[in-house]
Amino acid sequence: MAQLGSSLTCAGAEKAGNKDGVAAYTGKWLGAPAGISGTAEPTQDPYADEKPLYTISAQSAAQYAAFLSPGQLAMFKKYASYKMPVYPSHRDFRYPDWVCERTKENAKNAVLVDDGLGVEGVRGGLAFFPFPKTGLELATNAIFSFRASEAAIYDVATVYPDGKISWSRQDFKILAHLSDPDAKPASTVGTLSMQANVSLILPLRSAGVAYVAHDYFNIKTHPRLAYGYDPGTRRVRQNPAFGFDAPDSTTGVRTIDEDRLFNGSPERYDWKIVGKKSMLIPYNAYGLDDSSVSYKSLLTPGYLNPEHARYEMHRVWVLEATVKPNYRHKYAKRVIYIDEDTWQAVMTEIYDARGQLWHFDQVNLKYDYNAQMYVSRISTYNDLLRDLYVADRMFNEIPTKPKYGKAAGLDSSMFTPEYARRMGR
Repeated sequence: MAQLGSSLTCAGAEKAGNKDGVAAYTGKWLGAPAGISGTAEPTQDPYADEKPLYTISAQSAAQYAAFLSPGQLAMFKKYASYKMPVYPSHRDFRYPDWVCERTKENAKNAVLVDDGLGVEGVRGGLAFFPFPKTGLELATNAIFSFRASEAAIYDVATVYPDGKISWSRQDFKILAHLSDPDAKPASTVGTLSMQANVSLILPLRSAGVAYVAHDYFNIKTHPRLAYGYDPGTRRVRQNPAFGFDAPDSTTGVRTIDEDRLFNGSPERYDWKIVGKKSMLIPYNAYGLDDSSVSYKSLLTPGYLNPEHARYEMHRVWVLEATVKPNYRHKYAKRVIYIDEDTWQAVMTEIYDARGQLWHFDQVNLKYDYNAQMYVSRISTYNDLLRDLYVADRMFNEIPTKPKYGKAAGLDSSMFTPEYARRMGR
């Protein structure tokens, strides 16, 4: 425990860099760096003047295979024009002191209960288990990673092989109780970890469809509680099947538990820590949010335009999930890559029952200066068998920009079934 904040960061990550190109942790910035506006929209890029160290292509992918995931290699194999621009690695931002203190308390006190489906500990830390000993502890860190509350209008695009795009627009609200500095210790009895409220704006045929969902720190005693509003009937109904491999109604491409790479109950899988390694992952992705980058430029067939992407060398935990005997899930196996500095999942490979690689998903991270934490930005979900992908959480062509943390202005009254009814009208 004494290592936290000394030889290790307060998140439990190694401070030292390495010969692979992982930068040493500096933590020199809390909030906006000097000379950078903390309020400008979109967020100003502190590394805007940097050029790629090198760019990986299909022809050179084998040279860098040790630092690439099977999903990344599959993208190079499938798309001859796919590229990954690799920039210098940076680990310059830190979290507030209270977050670090909570993480130290978690390291001492957090424990899994109820077959690993409940956790007791202190809310608000970067991880419940900064020294994970089991796959379920590592999965719990990712499921309950330190995330900001957010209020945003997001565009979602499903991009088909011929370049055609199916659009959706969402009014998206997340209230993250675990990142509340005033939160009390988590209990296994009825303590909320997160609340969601999402209503559809586009397509017009679905406008007004809305749902609210409540997630708890004990999934066994308090499974996810979700309600959906149907503008056709003007009724709110409880939706007990909202989770696992139920299809995401927005796109139909991914499952509900695939959002942010994995969410909800881990009960259907056996979890195994594969190890920790240096990998090239999407990071400090400020350029993707630039309002001057049009959707037409960003959304190319097969993948996001690499011109706007940024990859860096970082250390990640590798977590493997395999469906338990006598349990059902359309995804037989998942391999999830978790950033050591944030405990957020950044990439995943998903396999079908035949062992064939099916989906490759990525989440871009950037640090939000006002919330003083890393936030999930544009996320992509590639269906490699159908040659299409979903790009989620885009706001380039939306005048209003996301608000994170306290700036989101959210409270629990916005996450009731009645509120969903009002939002859906």
